[in-house]
Amino acid sequence: MDQEKRVMIAVALSLVILLGLGPLLFPPRPTSKAPVPAPAQVRPGAPSAVAKPAPSTPPSTPAPIPVTAGAKAQEIVVESGLYRVTFSTQGAVIKSWVLKVHTNAVEEEQDVISRPACEALGYPMNISLADQELAKKLNAAVYVATPSGPSLRAPAKIEFVYSDGKVQAKKQFAFGPTHEVHVEASVFDGQNFLPVEISWPGGFGDHSLPQAMIDATSQAVYGRPDDLSTVAQRKATEDKLIPGPLEIAGLEDKYFAGIFLPSSADQTFRFGRRTWTPPDWAGKESDRPQPLFASLGSQQPKPLAFRLFVAPKKRDVLRAVNPPLDGLVNFGFFKWFAEPLFLALLYIHDHWVHNYGWAIIVLTILINLLMFPLKLKQIKSAQEMQRIAPLMKDIQEKYKHLKFNDPRKQRMNEEMMKLYREHHINPLGGCLPMGLQLPFLYGFYRVLDLPIELRHAPWIWWIKDLSAPDKFHPWGFPVPILPTLMVISMFIAQRMTPMPTADPAQQRMMMIMPIVFGIMFYNLASGLVLYFLVANLVGIAQQLLINKLVPRTPQQPGVPPKVLAAKE
Repeated sequence: MDQEKRVMIAVALSLVILLGLGPLLFPPRPTSKAPVPAPAQVRPGAPSAVAKPAPSTPPSTPAPIPVTAGAKAQEIVVESGLYRVTFSTQGAVIKSWVLKVHTNAVEEEQDVISRPACEALGYPMNISLADQELAKKLNAAVYVATPSGPSLRAPAKIEFVYSDGKVQAKKQFAFGPTHEVHVEASVFDGQNFLPVEISWPGGFGDHSLPQAMIDATSQAVYGRPDDLSTVAQRKATEDKLIPGPLEIAGLEDKYFAGIFLPSSADQTFRFGRRTWTPPDWAGKESDRPQPLFASLGSQQPKPLAFRLFVAPKKRDVLRAVNPPLDGLVNFGFFKWFAEPLFLALLYIHDHWVHNYGWAIIVLTILINLLMFPLKLKQIKSAQEMQRIAPLMKDIQEKYKHLKFNDPRKQRMNEEMMKLYREHHINPLGGCLPMGLQLPFLYGFYRVLDLPIELRHAPWIWWIKDLSAPDKFHPWGFPVPILPTLMVISMFIAQRMTPMPTADPAQQRMMMIMPIVFGIMFYNLASGLVLYFLVANLVGIAQQLLINKLVPRTPQQPGVPPKVLAAKE
């Protein structure tokens, strides 16, 4: 065997030896490896631990959620000196919200929720979601309440939770000493919070009123305290979504308000009408009730937090809220006039007489005393007009054959103005004091119609509500006592006051005015009629005084006042 073959055999044997004896001569270095844990056993009702995924890979399955559900529905009452709120664990909704101290139109406790309407349309604090089937399930589920007692005394907190193991819904309510309630609602699917909306369906306010009055006074309101927008129920023909930021959003009627106070700028307000059929409905299908609904929601995947204000629209209550809500009592165009009247009425009531009927009488007397100089001017102007009435009649007779659109009619006006200048008479002198009465009249109308302070406020005997019409029923049919007395007082005042015109037709028209006013005031608030009646009585007393202070000059037909004065 040559040398080359020996070398190749030696190399082959060496490889065999190395491969066979290598693991024995050079054992592998031990490596540490974490043991794989066995699947955890999760007991019912306990939270489970979920391994945190790597940042680059999202979780493939939702986190397990403990199953939480009530056995049967129950009612829980939260009560304070101001309200009594009744919850139902089925849906975690509010079934009754009674405002204590106040009564409705039939003198029962004032519940601002209409149970018959909500039975058909859903109760306040219903959940709305993009997944309507899931929302329907959550609104029908029985929640677990903590605490679970049948009644709680405010201040108190109550939490409602429901979970089917996949989705958890939670609602929290915190009641304090005022009319504000802090609310938080959320729906969690194991991975994210779902955008949620909380609704108040079925209308709001005094549902004991006739349906026509409910429709006329219910409205949606939203915006800022200094820039509120309102939409009357009859004008809410379709659902409307108002984007944020909003400070105020909700529903109101004449005397009560249910307001959402959003906590973030991304929350939106939605309102509209929903039709339902009362059980005893016998009217037309098209005339079925269509109460307003209101919803507050957000498109952000997080819990929905807000404050809920349900209260009477009383000045001190509204001003105590942040932001102040006293703008909900809107006196309209004459706010600058009506609001001072209202404050004066409150002051007289709180510090002097403690009865709004007597407060109206005192305030009316004070107003007429302040306007006495204008009243005196009006009487003097009327007497001056009477003195030149024969001369005015002569001018009218001179041009009576001309048609109304005849250019020569302008000469008649020019001659009458010349007559006014010659005798230093302002033809509008008697109208100015009467014109100044109109803001007072309208101001009192708003003051007695809007503030809840006058609602169900009694005066004397048959007047039990100064905000309602005076319709006394001594013989089984309404007798308008105050409007009748007002008409009589107007007749007496007219007979005592000099007529500014000698035209018989105009005088007859003036004599008809008391009857027209009586018809107008028949269905107005008795407090407003009381104001006008007292104003007439004060005017009669003032006229008696004026007749003594300003003696009338006997009228002589055709004789100018200056000539008449020279003869005297």
